[in-house]
Amino acid sequence: MKNFVKNLKIFKWKIKSKIAVFCYGNPAKKLKIVGITGTSGKTTTATLLYKVATALGYKVGLIGTVENIIAGEVRETNLTTPDSVTLTKLFSEMVKRGCTYVFMEVSSHSVEQKRIAGIPFVGGVFVNLSQDHLDYHKDMENYFQAKKKFFKMLSKKSFALSNADDEHGLRMLKGIKAKKYLYGFNEKCDFFGEIKKIDFNGLDLSFNDISVKSKLLGKFNAYNLLAVWSACSLLDFDMKKVNKILETIEPPRGRFEHFTSPGGILAIVDYAHKPDALEKIFAAIKEVINGKGKLISVFGCGGDRDSLKRPIMGKTGAMNSDIAIFTSDNPRSEDPDKIIEEMKTSLSSEDLKKVKTIPNRHEAILESIKLAQAGDIILVAGKGHESYQIIKGVKSHFDDMEELKKNLK
Repeated sequence: MKNFVKNLKIFKWKIKSKIAVFCYGNPAKKLKIVGITGTSGKTTTATLLYKVATALGYKVGLIGTVENIIAGEVRETNLTTPDSVTLTKLFSEMVKRGCTYVFMEVSSHSVEQKRIAGIPFVGGVFVNLSQDHLDYHKDMENYFQAKKKFFKMLSKKSFALSNADDEHGLRMLKGIKAKKYLYGFNEKCDFFGEIKKIDFNGLDLSFNDISVKSKLLGKFNAYNLLAVWSACSLLDFDMKKVNKILETIEPPRGRFEHFTSPGGILAIVDYAHKPDALEKIFAAIKEVINGKGKLISVFGCGGDRDSLKRPIMGKTGAMNSDIAIFTSDNPRSEDPDKIIEEMKTSLSSEDLKKVKTIPNRHEAILESIKLAQAGDIILVAGKGHESYQIIKGVKSHFDDMEELKKNLK
């Protein structure tokens, strides 16, 4: 019965895609579209590519988790990758507005649901793969294969750029038609990076022996930058200009967004809402603070989503924090207390001593502020750019950065 329902849904998605093309033609053929897929880093990579291409003077489109943009005009979005009808409408408007390039996040759901069927991508970028969406894909192999289907779509004229340092990077390129390229920091490959310096001022990097500087923080952003730089090279952009643009570019909203309070407390907001992303944000903080001050984290796990990652995230947060406050993310229809209890199931007795449980996110952030002193760091993770909470089906305004700025004096 489950397979019948799934096949019926796939049939419906295929029909939607054909209807979209019938109504609007295929405007995607007039655009140079690059898809970015993976678990963590899609939004940053796509957004940086959009910003670089725009700074180079092109009219550009962006389709992603935070927002859709058409030649500078921002549109709200509810899905990382919209349905095929919405995509076709967006592409049609991008063509009318004179866009040349489009950078879009490609989610595993969108591949499985045929939302991207018929899009003639000029290139694809794979950033990494770690546990997420197993409520939908059931296991990591199915999740990987969903990403792989995107690369199998690419034509012989397209490029396929993959992270050589990720355990799935080489496998992602096997058996595909597109021209294959690798980027990474651990071994020599087509696009090889080195981290020369990493601190709170940003990153000093070397890409293929060319110096590249950035305001972005953390080793994970070094990977995002190398992916961007490599894609720009494959698109034949003026790389001297690209290097200058990368020096001034800002990260996307809610990605390692930070400020220092008048009282000397560093507050960081990040979208990290899966195990790998949370681990990376902790590593990035430790890279730039050199062990100074307490690290107080505030985070939770979303309801009606992959429950298998809850104990992993709980353990990651407790191990890497001096104080970890477990709270609500978007509990949706689930009981927040139940989610938090599941986050605690893999904790050692020592880690449990560092954990506070405050289901109300507003109160949890206030508690982190109360506990922090000059020189300490507060990390509020999980929601990033989101400005809402979904509790028992009700969507209410809530913004982590707004909460911190309003209450940190």
